[in-house]
Amino acid sequence: MGKLLFWIVLIILVLFVARIAGRMAAQRQSGAPSGKDKKQAPAQPKPLESMVRCAHCGIHLPRSEALLQNGQTWCSADHARLGPARR
Repeated sequence: MGKLLFWIVLIILVLFVARIAGRMAAQRQSGAPSGKDKKQAPAQPKPLESMVRCAHCGIHLPRSEALLQNGQTWCSADHARLGPARR
């Protein structure tokens, strides 16, 4: 029983070390600041943006990506050309 417990703890320890090493390698590769440099300036989150619905297909997309014509929103110029969907 003692040997089994030893091997379980050893495997968990190896997986834990591998996980930490993987995170450190990913940070180095992405150019993210290390633990000492993290205190500089926190990244600003993107402001929330309202979603609008395409008048033709009904898909929802961010307002900044939508096309506004004749008071209606469209997901593409083709759908604006085709007009509102008939339901």
